[in-house]
Amino acid sequence: MPGRRPEPERVLNSEAHLISAAFALGATSVKTLSPAEEKLCRKQILSYDAATRDWIEQYIKKGNDPLGDAFSRLRSPELRRPKGATYTPATIVLAMVRWARGRKEVPLRIVDPGMGSGRFLLAAGNAFPNAELIGVDVDPLATLLARANLNAMGFAERASIHLGDYRSLKLPPIDGKTLYIGNPPYVRHHLIEPSWKQWLTEGAQRRGFRVSQLAGLHVHFFLATVLQAKAGDFGSFITAAEWLDVNYGSLVRELFLSELGGQSIAVIEPAASPFADAETTAVISTFEIGSQPTGIRVKRVSGIGAIEPLDSGRLLHRSRFETQSRWSHLTRRAKDIPSGYVELGELCRVHRGQVTGANRVWISGEHSAGLPISVLFRSITKARELFGAGTILADSSGLKQVIDLPRDLSVFEAEDRRAVDQFLRRAKQAGADKGYVAENRKTWWSVGLRQPAPILATYMARRPPAFVRNRADARHINIAHGLYPRESLNEEVLLSLVKYLNTGTSVVDGRTYAGGLTKFEPREMERIAVPTPAVLLQQ
Repeated sequence: MPGRRPEPERVLNSEAHLISAAFALGATSVKTLSPAEEKLCRKQILSYDAATRDWIEQYIKKGNDPLGDAFSRLRSPELRRPKGATYTPATIVLAMVRWARGRKEVPLRIVDPGMGSGRFLLAAGNAFPNAELIGVDVDPLATLLARANLNAMGFAERASIHLGDYRSLKLPPIDGKTLYIGNPPYVRHHLIEPSWKQWLTEGAQRRGFRVSQLAGLHVHFFLATVLQAKAGDFGSFITAAEWLDVNYGSLVRELFLSELGGQSIAVIEPAASPFADAETTAVISTFEIGSQPTGIRVKRVSGIGAIEPLDSGRLLHRSRFETQSRWSHLTRRAKDIPSGYVELGELCRVHRGQVTGANRVWISGEHSAGLPISVLFRSITKARELFGAGTILADSSGLKQVIDLPRDLSVFEAEDRRAVDQFLRRAKQAGADKGYVAENRKTWWSVGLRQPAPILATYMARRPPAFVRNRADARHINIAHGLYPRESLNEEVLLSLVKYLNTGTSVVDGRTYAGGLTKFEPREMERIAVPTPAVLLQQ
């Protein structure tokens, strides 16, 4: 081999070659090896001449990872899957490190919870030349390769490698910030030991959260980071994007909005191949422990080149995340939003009206005579009431009344209580206590109307929705949507918003069904592009 430049595939074509190369590159120089790593080192059977060894080292110093590439090539995805070993492309690694580099804080310590061959530690070590580097992995061959890479880069003196489970890691306190960065391993729940599932349940409960034991290993790692970190620490993880939507990802969503201190979400489409051997949607999340920003940056990209900067996405109000159980759709931007415009959901939450379960019972009539006026609420019960209202609903006297009893019936005095009990007997005879809706209420007799919405809207017709300023404080049932401002909007802005929505909303913004009916679900209505309050006041 002297005098020739070998291809990595030729000198790293077996695990024995890998072990030997790691040994030659000084893997044993990085602190104390574990017994399992020492056992591997005894298997090194090849001797690399100085020229080959130096060439591999220079190749590493140029930002390459020949050892990690060979590991991924020699072990098929099927063999690596039980440990979740999917290595991250350099472009993504560098993007995440540059995000960290762009912050004001300089970390004193960098932790990669599932380091593989050490790609994140190498890039972060370059970006932060004074930081301690800590890597964790359960595979002794991977940790040996990471040690070799770190020594080749000259980072051996400030690096420590832990062969073991990140969930068991105990870091000593430091007087400074820790950066958590990496690609937590993706392992499905059926490959996770019951004892670790119990660890997840107990750890979440101590923090006041519920969790499903169907959660994958990356969910465990988010919790482990929260348990390990202190306020002000920060980080970025790339994972599969499923936690944005699935029920067993709810713990990550709750942590993101609480102790993890989520800052941004960047979704990478599968077409961009965020992982070389796994065709999946990925998400890069950034966080600062203990923070609660009023807005969270989101974006969705179809090419790796569009990832940076990570926090360049749209700023969405955190309440949009707090009020929704699935988040993927929030990363899909409404098309062609011009300057000075935002999605309606940035200004208002959109809620469908309450389902009564039996309008014939809960909309007042002869059967409800005698009920106290305190349980009767003028409400929009038909879409045509909004279509005919014009821009402003100023008078509710022509609307029907919906009966909304409190859960606690003991609040009624004797005469009113007799009237309520008499009504409930008639309601039971009509079957109002039966059916899915009634049986899933806390009390079958309490409809639970929402508070009056400042703006009301129709959502299904053969025409665009009608938006109406609700000055009459009418309630609404499920034939209409209510628009509730996220922050206080004055009367002029509310009226301008209503006028814009009535002229600027098209049926193409909703979904059209056979027969020509167009429907706007709440989340679809929130995607409508509208002027900002400042622009509305200029129109």
